[in-house]
Amino acid sequence: MKEDNFQGPYNDLMGDIIKKHAEEGGMDNLPGKGKPLSQEYFSGDTFQHFQRIAEDAGYKPHWLNLQQEIREDVHLLADFYEANITVDLEDRLEKINEKVYKYNRLCPRPMQKGPVSLDTIKNVLERRD
Repeated sequence: MKEDNFQGPYNDLMGDIIKKHAEEGGMDNLPGKGKPLSQEYFSGDTFQHFQRIAEDAGYKPHWLNLQQEIREDVHLLADFYEANITVDLEDRLEKINEKVYKYNRLCPRPMQKGPVSLDTIKNVLERRD
């Protein structure tokens, strides 16, 4: 019996693109070229490396932007509630909770939040005083 070890040709598309870019001189003037990497890049795991490099480059994860939006929406709703503007209160809470649900799917598990309710809005007002 003959064992069939057929493997098709290996295509490294990203490698080919990077190689072509380097051959065209695209890697010649990169910032930090020729300088050694700091030792902090060699500690921790791969995800920590990504986070550190991304943070150094100014990248902010989408869930952090969403967290800020939720906070602003809750404070705005608290302002409306304090001013006795309760029109569409339930609709506004529902929209905020849709953002909370999306946030919980994107953020790390320990940072997940519960739904926003009228009690949450009252707590925000109490903390302001």
